[in-house]
Amino acid sequence: MREQWRNLWEARSGEERAVAAVLAVVAAAVLYCWLWQSAESARDRLGASVTALRAQAARLEQQGAEYERLRVQPAVAASATDLRALVQAQTGASGLSRSLTRVDAPDPGQVHVVLGAVAFADWLGWVASLGAQQVRLASCRIEALSQPGMVSVTATLVRAKP
Repeated sequence: MREQWRNLWEARSGEERAVAAVLAVVAAAVLYCWLWQSAESARDRLGASVTALRAQAARLEQQGAEYERLRVQPAVAASATDLRALVQAQTGASGLSRSLTRVDAPDPGQVHVVLGAVAFADWLGWVASLGAQQVRLASCRIEALSQPGMVSVTATLVRAKP
């Protein structure tokens, strides 16, 4: 094979060899430029993704530190106060006291609550705040009112078991 290439090369005149050499150099230069441009664009894309990954890693580090901080904290103890008083206090703190229609405590560990017209989002926030106080929702009936986003709620709340 090498012999055939050599014979083909030697069969060409000096001008043809020069033109072939120049064309080979130009093709090599074009190929080099194309590869360089491809590498530069890939480097730019990777640089942008590295920045995003660094930000994500920083967020994960921060969340990990927060998780460790929360993990070593002692568990929140249930409030020693009367459940009815605790529910009423949370209702006042959440700004739902205007909607509170009735609060009954059939026993010390259970409270029945009736709320008139209350925004559903406010209701969810109130239940979440009670959850932080170790009070959970045992049962609930929610009815949508004619005004968008407003509901009436009848719920039974109990102390969460440790």
